[in-house]
Amino acid sequence: MALIDPFGRAVTSLRVSLTDKCNLSCLYCDREGIEASEGLMKADEVAEIVRIASKLGMTKIKLTGGEPLLRDDIVEVVRKVASNPFVEEVSMVTNGHLLDQRAKDLVKAGLRRINVNLPSLDPDVYRFITDGSLERVIEGLREAIRAGLSPVKLNMVVLKGVNDKAIPSMIEFCSSLGTALQLIELHNISSMGKSEFFEKYHVDISSFEEYLGSRAIKAERRWDLQNRPRYLLENGVQVELVKYSHNSYFCLRCPRLRVTSDGKLKPCLMRNDNLIDILTPLRNGASDDELVKIFEKAVSLRRPYFSFSQGL
Repeated sequence: MALIDPFGRAVTSLRVSLTDKCNLSCLYCDREGIEASEGLMKADEVAEIVRIASKLGMTKIKLTGGEPLLRDDIVEVVRKVASNPFVEEVSMVTNGHLLDQRAKDLVKAGLRRINVNLPSLDPDVYRFITDGSLERVIEGLREAIRAGLSPVKLNMVVLKGVNDKAIPSMIEFCSSLGTALQLIELHNISSMGKSEFFEKYHVDISSFEEYLGSRAIKAERRWDLQNRPRYLLENGVQVELVKYSHNSYFCLRCPRLRVTSDGKLKPCLMRNDNLIDILTPLRNGASDDELVKIFEKAVSLRRPYFSFSQGL
């Protein structure tokens, strides 16, 4: 039985940040809405937090960062989380730069699906956005597919005047690899000083719906995930639109609770003023009942951020 927050939203997904560190410097990085933290959870501690969460109905676990593949023990983390009988799915978000080295071991450990951040197929544009190597990501993608990860989804954050005209070529690239595509709208976390950046680069991704609809053989809404549009295109590529701004559904149907890399439960991506420490009680020998109460407290603090902040 899933925990239900005060607004009737079932919490079924846990996003666990494993590190604040990253080997890229993406222009749009939101760090999962997390300020810099000190002291990482150990693999056993991650597994213990997931164990309690999974018993409370959070059976879909997504490992994030920073860049989770920077952790030397990432395979051990995946193995411990995936071995939990209550966990239905273990997935990961990565920039892909180390994926060619880790994909096979991650699959053996129990990783089943992966999201790879790929904002551009132009090496110069990719370097401008991320300060990274496009070639490394492409090789990581190919290795992930060879290793059996499925689905592999590409996350493309759309930036005005930078990559917003390159969506057709990204769709064709996805068709060639057999991957899915998520077009992600840039969102503004003002507490991180991104307001001017947001104004400069934000694109309303609803503007792409007509183009996608004209190429789709099937179109639907994912009511389980913020009412997001999903299109199955004629070339077999599945495209989803992840829209933040002016989208009350993004919050009203949010099923996620987050865990920061230093072991704090984070009820909302957009807020840092209501974090609940679970790692300290865990390290101090808290009982399962006490840890459950901490989760219940965090879930009780959840509220639909956009619907309230926009007066909806």
